[in-house]
Amino acid sequence: MTNIHKLIFIFTLFMGTMISISSYTWMGTWMGLEINLLSFIPLLKSKNNSYSTESSIKYFLVQALASTIFLYSILMMMMSNNLISDTLNINVFLMMMVNSSLLLKMGAAPFHFWFPEIIEGMNWINSLVLMTWQKIAPMMLLSYTIKFSNYIIFIILLSTMVGSLGGLNQTSLRKIMAYSSINHLGWMLSSFLNSNMIWIIYFCLYSFISITLIYMLNTFKIFYLKQMYMFMNKNLLIKFTLLMNLLSLGGLPPFLGFLPKWMIIQYLSNHYMYLLFFMLLMTLITLFFYLRISYTSLILTHNELNFNILMEMNNNINIWMLMSSFISINGLILCTILFNL
Repeated sequence: MTNIHKLIFIFTLFMGTMISISSYTWMGTWMGLEINLLSFIPLLKSKNNSYSTESSIKYFLVQALASTIFLYSILMMMMSNNLISDTLNINVFLMMMVNSSLLLKMGAAPFHFWFPEIIEGMNWINSLVLMTWQKIAPMMLLSYTIKFSNYIIFIILLSTMVGSLGGLNQTSLRKIMAYSSINHLGWMLSSFLNSNMIWIIYFCLYSFISITLIYMLNTFKIFYLKQMYMFMNKNLLIKFTLLMNLLSLGGLPPFLGFLPKWMIIQYLSNHYMYLLFFMLLMTLITLFFYLRISYTSLILTHNELNFNILMEMNNNINIWMLMSSFISINGLILCTILFNL
């Protein structure tokens, strides 16, 4: 695939999302989701990755199933609205089916079964797109439609629990990031209980921190914990930036990742105290396996490194990596200073 073809597919991916979130009809949103799906699948193909074909097929089957449920539900709602009899209960059930299909597209629990397995067969760039951009259209449609507090609370509980416990026994960093995304998805969905706009701030900050972290992992070609231990033992700067970015992604103060969680905590503390307590407990588990990644390099002795390898690693550390890491680490402090001015 040439660079021109990739640009075309990326532009189509962008347009599909824009069509979905700006459409006035259900059929228009479905068409946008399908355009987004068909433009993302060719980007998954990679010559250097033998698992990319399997991941693309699995992704197509899961998304096709979700699109089928979504289309069936909206067609049934159109038909039920034409009936003379009372259709309130039918519409509630069909709307839950619509929301479930959107949750399946995002990979929220209990519809998460495909998400970690597909990410394992992708490269870091495609994984980043799947964890960030591909969630925009379903999340926006959910913010328009979801109104069932008990249903959304059930999804929040499962997403935060699965995202926390699922990452405990993983050695693949892509799967760890996938389960982390599921956990963060539960926090984003919790914003629907009070204010629909908080999830946009949460999503933007989560995307920025994920871009910073995945950019570093992709630059040094790190995919597993064993590789992480090796790199973090060889360079103090890499050790510091990776550790701080991981803790920021986990939402530990005083890093930038705590800011969106702080906003949601303020909203949920008034009416959903028990739900908030459970979410915070699950977040502590995510912080545990983030810290476990750096645990070995912190307690073991420092290994000497060949000078040539050290120079090559230092050449890969560019200004963008340092600046984005600085914002991710000190973002909460900077925001606090700006708000007090």
